[in-house]
Amino acid sequence: MNEWNLDEVSSFLNSHSSGLIYFYTPLCGTCQVASRMLQVIENMVDVKIGKMNLNFYPELAEKFQIESVPCLLLIKDGEIVEMIYAFNSVPFLFEKIKYFFD
Repeated sequence: MNEWNLDEVSSFLNSHSSGLIYFYTPLCGTCQVASRMLQVIENMVDVKIGKMNLNFYPELAEKFQIESVPCLLLIKDGEIVEMIYAFNSVPFLFEKIKYFFD
């Protein structure tokens, strides 16, 4: 899971790609757990995943109406199809991702 910048996110969205964008902040304990869960998921699915430290991109929080972190955007063909705040478990995330990307 690579750290993305504004250019990479813009390119990803403008190309109508599909994948996940994970928003976090480094001092958020829940985000640390969510990051580990996504590392497991990354090995289970063939979906592009980018992550962004929301502290550096407050304009994206406003643009995507992100209410809290961690936040996972599921993007299909350049459009947000789901926003996940409660990661629950690896199986929960896996099923959500497979539903949209299979």
